[in-house]
Amino acid sequence: MGKFDPLLYFITDSSNYTETEFMNRVEQALKGGVTMLQLREKNRTTREYLDLAEKVHVLARRYEVPLIIDDRVDVALAVDAEGVHVGADDMPVSIARKLMGADRIVGATAKTVPQAKEAFAQGADYLGVGAIFPTTTRVRTRLTSVETLREICDAVPIPVSAIGGLNQDNLGILSGVPISGICVVSAIMNADDPEKEASVLKKAAGSIISSSSHE
Repeated sequence: MGKFDPLLYFITDSSNYTETEFMNRVEQALKGGVTMLQLREKNRTTREYLDLAEKVHVLARRYEVPLIIDDRVDVALAVDAEGVHVGADDMPVSIARKLMGADRIVGATAKTVPQAKEAFAQGADYLGVGAIFPTTTRVRTRLTSVETLREICDAVPIPVSAIGGLNQDNLGILSGVPISGICVVSAIMNADDPEKEASVLKKAAGSIISSSSHE
């Protein structure tokens, strides 16, 4: 398994930006200290996805941040990305693991304890759990309670990251929950200053995680 730090996991959304502006924002986020980067593209052709993934991977490598491709194992393998993330409606974790091999990162989405246990058993390296708050992204979301998040953290030995509408104003809700990190989309993607926002969120996530580990 590739080494990774899930502290501040940035998931992209290119829908409102030109490619130049999108790449600029991604680089600012990397400068600000995001620790993992997921390229999520629901509406591109395979060729368009490949083209963008190649460009984003060049940036991610420069900052030594692992690139995770959402959903598409073929794209992840084609651009030699560090990992893939599969959701509930995507390819099963066990098949993604088989195709990606032992040395790459396979992440999975889980909303319940049974889903979390199954994903772990099938070879997931980390879990994204949420949505904690309603999100502005177009992905269909079902809200997950902080209590369920806590139960999932306790049920599996792999890192669990909270996702869903998180920003610097509402992170406090996660205080005391033994998560390993947070996933954000809009809070960084649409920030006036993505670099500064990433830096602030990384500090905030770090303090929540260190306070949880001391409880």
